[in-house]
Amino acid sequence: MKQNQGGFTLIELVMVIVILGVLAAVALPKFVDLKGDAQLASIQGYAGALASASAINYGGCSITGNVVTTGKCVKVSKCSDLGAVLSPALTLGTTCITTAPYLTADTTGTTNGAEISCTLNYGKGATCASGGSAVFTAIAAAN
Repeated sequence: MKQNQGGFTLIELVMVIVILGVLAAVALPKFVDLKGDAQLASIQGYAGALASASAINYGGCSITGNVVTTGKCVKVSKCSDLGAVLSPALTLGTTCITTAPYLTADTTGTTNGAEISCTLNYGKGATCASGGSAVFTAIAAAN
């Protein structure tokens, strides 16, 4: 009587290992360096928050007749002023600090009427935008 034995051949096992190796080599780099993506998402979140806070501040300034009023209207004439609009306030530097992570905003921005186009940078290292940067539009208020 002949017995039937079941199982995988050596060639099948080797092929499965090779396929898994190729998949790992392709997929692994996508999961290893998520730091850059996280920093970019963070800076884009800050930019969105600053743009929204600027619009709310502009509305508050319109209500008070563009008179600077605590809790309602903050004077915004340059990009680095926008940190005071957030609650709690966020300090935005205007120069690159190479020793620690930092947020910087350009000092003036590009003014087009009441709009100020600002660039927000995040990073640590020799270049100010080493962690990423995002552009957002602020509204000049209490002029």
